[in-house]
Amino acid sequence: MRRLVAGVRWYLREIGGRARWEAYLAGCAEHGHPPLSRRDFERRRADARAATVSSRCC
Repeated sequence: MRRLVAGVRWYLREIGGRARWEAYLAGCAEHGHPPLSRRDFERRRADARAATVSSRCC
């Protein structure tokens, strides 16, 4: 049961972007620069995804 809960928690963190946000904060702390707000971080991620050309048709 514990593994199931841990797996669901991991999945929700990945889907919600929380894992990337925490990795970004850790990188900022490591390099010593101030982080963006969560809103600006998500906006830049969305813009980067939109600018990336994919091989999908839709």
